[in-house]
Amino acid sequence: MMGTYAMPIRAVDTVDYHTGGEPFRIVVEPPVPMPGESVADRRIRAMDDPAVDGLRQLLCFEPRGHADMYGGFLTPPDDAGADFGVLFWHKDGFSTACGHGTIALGVWAVESGRVVPDPAGVTDVTIDVPSGRVVARVHTEADQVTGVDFVNVPSYVLATDVGIETSRGRVSVDIGYGGAIYAHLRAADVGLSVDPGNVNELIAFGRKVKSLLIETPYARHPTDCRLDGIYGTILFDELGESADGDLHQRKVTIFADGELDRSPCGSGSSSRVAVLAARGALRPGKTLVHDSIVGSRFVCAVVGETTVGAFDAVIPTVTGMAYRYGSSQFTVDPRDPLASGFVLR
Repeated sequence: MMGTYAMPIRAVDTVDYHTGGEPFRIVVEPPVPMPGESVADRRIRAMDDPAVDGLRQLLCFEPRGHADMYGGFLTPPDDAGADFGVLFWHKDGFSTACGHGTIALGVWAVESGRVVPDPAGVTDVTIDVPSGRVVARVHTEADQVTGVDFVNVPSYVLATDVGIETSRGRVSVDIGYGGAIYAHLRAADVGLSVDPGNVNELIAFGRKVKSLLIETPYARHPTDCRLDGIYGTILFDELGESADGDLHQRKVTIFADGELDRSPCGSGSSSRVAVLAARGALRPGKTLVHDSIVGSRFVCAVVGETTVGAFDAVIPTVTGMAYRYGSSQFTVDPRDPLASGFVLR
């Protein structure tokens, strides 16, 4: 896939973090305008805007990025109730939600001074994202960030025990919403486990599940068509339950067009919490310890309950940490025939 560079951009400054191994490239001052009445509206416009989409490709595609790159453009918030807004992006476009990115943005906001840390040690960074308003609750000790609680939008189950026919037999999936829509299934049900040695098989099967569901009613958001679509497939291993009743699972999310999340996936973990709570597997007051395919960990819980239309919903929190690993000024040589970038898968 070749990029479609559309603007005379000569330099772009970024700050790079990773959350549980998953990259998040922050563009604090995007060099192109991103019009819209809200962050959700900006996302829809960005999808068809050659300048904004070209900037996404420039920073995400090779040689400046790679097929599994992720990042965000900072925008104004929807109103004065949030600190800023963000458009999340990956190699295939603009996503509606991103928990690992929200955690990274919380760390960046406090470390950079964009949001002044509370001396008491807990600072709420409020962010408008395409799926709504979320909070990165940043914990500090002696001026050092020690962790972030990602408090997500209300999350809920759209369907359970949906049967689909696959090359690995008939499987049953649950459909959950956590800022984006995910299909959930046990990896062992299709002869797999969440292990780095199975990466190619996990990606292929995750893509297949998404393709089988994408045109069905299960891919429709009940109230906002801008949130339609199966964003990812979650394959999980059940690792048992502690003596205190906390659950332990390992999972991988295959999202967009075959991207593999290195982290336990924040919005995917939110949808997982909703599914487990609805099934009674995650009992009140207990946590879900979520490990990723690379061994990183989020700790997830329900911190509230609400309703969204006809759906019983939970307010999930996903706790993790992000680390800055660099900053860059990416440049564009107008003579470069590959200036707009490319991806090989």
